[in-house]
Amino acid sequence: MPAGGLEEVQRRLGYCFRQPRLLIEALTHKSYLNEVRGASQEADNERLEFLGDAVLDLVVSEYLLRAFPGAAEGELSKLRARLVSEQTLSRVAKKIGLGVQLRLGRGEMKTEGCGKPSILADALEAVFAGAYLDGGLEAAVQCVKAAFSDELASCDRSLAKGDFKTDLQEVCQRDFEMLPRYRTIRETGPDHEKLFEVEILIRGERYGIGLGKSKKEAEQAAAREALEQLKRDRGETCGTNAGS
Repeated sequence: MPAGGLEEVQRRLGYCFRQPRLLIEALTHKSYLNEVRGASQEADNERLEFLGDAVLDLVVSEYLLRAFPGAAEGELSKLRARLVSEQTLSRVAKKIGLGVQLRLGRGEMKTEGCGKPSILADALEAVFAGAYLDGGLEAAVQCVKAAFSDELASCDRSLAKGDFKTDLQEVCQRDFEMLPRYRTIRETGPDHEKLFEVEILIRGERYGIGLGKSKKEAEQAAAREALEQLKRDRGETCGTNAGS
């Protein structure tokens, strides 16, 4: 961990840890302890990440509840899911400089673990848990709001739209009393530039095909096409509830 790294992270969070060991633990990946001698008395960030997930959900849920008093539970759930997604968490972790402060094993360092979304997201949640254990809920709220300042400032109810998979699931449960099935039918390109093709089956019939740089992206594209097909089947011409 570079000199002054802990101080910089705390500055960006707007919070000074009374127990720096909690912040160090939050930034310690299990691969580090597996390779470092004499580290048996230390802990990696997995247990903190477990707590941090709940802390983040609580803080974000309360914020959304106060920010959007007229929003329905479904809208709030979608907004929260977007804010606490791995993609958003990893982006926020990079913004506050967690990547370069992570304690990683040599193997993870060689594979650029400091930039892996899953490692960054877990570390950020662990940091929030560390803040909670160090200074209580008030400290955790302060850290979350500082880290997510841009995301919270730009948060809008329209962001709850665009989750085509959730919309399709609701339609299928309502109209068919079953869930759609996603199946990857093709993967092309090198590992660092893969393109996925996914189809959606409803009652055994194909309703949509989607392409994407990840399975999740391809599934969203397929779900959107399936929603449009279902509307055509019902003779509707307006856009989906998810928006475009």
